[in-house]
Amino acid sequence: MASTVAGRFLRVDLSRGVSQVETIPEELIREFVGGRGLGIRYLYQEVEPGIDPLGPDNKLILSIGPLAGTMAQGFSRWMALTRSPLTDGYARSVAGADFGAWIRFAGYDFILIEGRAERPVYIYLEGDQCQIRDADFLWGKNTQETQEILQGVHGDHTRSACIGPAGENLVRFAVIASARRTASRGGVGTVMGSKNLKAVAINARRRDTLHDPAAFKELARWQAGALRDSKQRQHMSNVGTTYAAEQFNEMGLWPVRNFQEGRMENIEKLSSEAYTSIKTGQFGCYSCGVRCGQVHRVAGGSYAGAQSEGPEYETIWSFGGDLVNDNIASTVAADALCDLVGIDTISMGNIVAFTMELFQREILTRRDTDGLDLTWGNHRAMIELIHKTASREGIGDLLAEGVKRAAEGIGKGAEDYAMHVKGLEISAYEPRAAKAQGLNYATANNGASHNYGYARQELFGARQPRAVDRFADEGKGDITAWNQIMAAANEVGILCNFASAGVMNLEVMGKLLVAATGFAEFADPQYLERVGERIVCLERCFIAREGFSRKDDRLPKRMLTEPLQNAGPSTGQVVRKLDTLLDEYYAAMGYGPNGIPTPQKLAELGLDFAVDAMARAGAAAR
Repeated sequence: MASTVAGRFLRVDLSRGVSQVETIPEELIREFVGGRGLGIRYLYQEVEPGIDPLGPDNKLILSIGPLAGTMAQGFSRWMALTRSPLTDGYARSVAGADFGAWIRFAGYDFILIEGRAERPVYIYLEGDQCQIRDADFLWGKNTQETQEILQGVHGDHTRSACIGPAGENLVRFAVIASARRTASRGGVGTVMGSKNLKAVAINARRRDTLHDPAAFKELARWQAGALRDSKQRQHMSNVGTTYAAEQFNEMGLWPVRNFQEGRMENIEKLSSEAYTSIKTGQFGCYSCGVRCGQVHRVAGGSYAGAQSEGPEYETIWSFGGDLVNDNIASTVAADALCDLVGIDTISMGNIVAFTMELFQREILTRRDTDGLDLTWGNHRAMIELIHKTASREGIGDLLAEGVKRAAEGIGKGAEDYAMHVKGLEISAYEPRAAKAQGLNYATANNGASHNYGYARQELFGARQPRAVDRFADEGKGDITAWNQIMAAANEVGILCNFASAGVMNLEVMGKLLVAATGFAEFADPQYLERVGERIVCLERCFIAREGFSRKDDRLPKRMLTEPLQNAGPSTGQVVRKLDTLLDEYYAAMGYGPNGIPTPQKLAELGLDFAVDAMARAGAAAR
């Protein structure tokens, strides 16, 4: 049967310098579909609990969905999954550009990388061949230089995913980059660096293996037309996510001064109009007409010549609002620098804000900061901290450990100002001003990830499954569970949020999946929802094996005790009933009061193989 599901994956053992192709059992494809689903199923199976995330026993999975490399728009994204060196738990990080399509063209549903090479290497795939090649000539190169060199060596049909100097130096929040898109969160690039793996390069040409080409073509043409006419798509094409800074600032949702406040003065200096004035072009991922990537270039001043495919909303916040920095040129320069050295902008900006607050409170002084003046808004010091962190120089060696470990190393009460959940730095939405978004941060299995269960009901007024009051202290558990399940369901195909644009839902995605793969059950939205629930539950099992439980589903102390300041309609808000919200969430997900999945829920979802491990996790959590 023709299908975009290859039914096989590539295992690469860097310790032994060998690779082999392995078959994926059909029942696993039916139960987990692809993308994030097959990724967590194999990660749970392959990674033993208690291993060192930076040791050779950790494994890195680069996964795609069944629609990657097709003419369907917004589905050629790829995902990196591993045990996180930042949180010691679970990392799932998504990226775009062309690399996901190239994995499909190479003939695999995912690539599983294990072991550790003795010297720097890169993996090269062409045809049916997998080569593990010397990468000494690439070590020390930035992400753009690395990709350009590999394309020069292997030809124009080559696409690569690589790390920069930050990954080589084991900065715990290093990214994997492809083109100028990155799998950013949780230290997936750090794991590559720990394996002495500089890049994965694929030389391939398009292949079509659709189950029903005519039906698929009709559906894809409908999607393209709907996106063309969508006002949401048009807005994303014109300005990307730059519009959101003003919107969330007005709502009092934009964290300022390391989450001390919810609004920033002079926000117009970081507005979509301001970024449009320095826009020079657009970028889109493989087979996607949304072209949401906005290319910005600084014409003059001290940052003249800085150019970035961004910054997007999160990075505008992390290097702008959170630092009280309204210098637009510096946000472009910081974004470009992070892309080149291979470092997560959300974590990096959060860490700069953390150090600035410690400087404000005199917990850190110039003697601690290598002489840097870390007063709010000092964008030159911000740029210098990025350099220092990527190279682990001076104070950067401590900051490269992430905000949680850095706070523990500094002491003196610094832990109170570390804005993270489970070790992952919080992104650009104030939890006190949107309680379901805050509950998602608290319960997300990979830490404070906004997209793990994005609360559109609170942030955009969405009415599915029902409307909510964003300030309400109760009645959010089922909403958060639904948001997380739906996000996981969409990520079996790794659908991009920006390409959904109000026209894509599980019903349409299901029809595309059937036409692509021939698996008839994928047409049922409820079936896909159940797959999403299975994924979230298994991810919870993965971190529960590592000792995570209710005690870790917490927000920073600030969110629970300090009323939000200078936040317009959100001023005075506090997360007052986190334990009530957790009880609601656990009940909705079928977990026990300790946050561990129950045997009944595991059996219901076909996850019986995890029952014994969860019994041990539950006993340890009591």
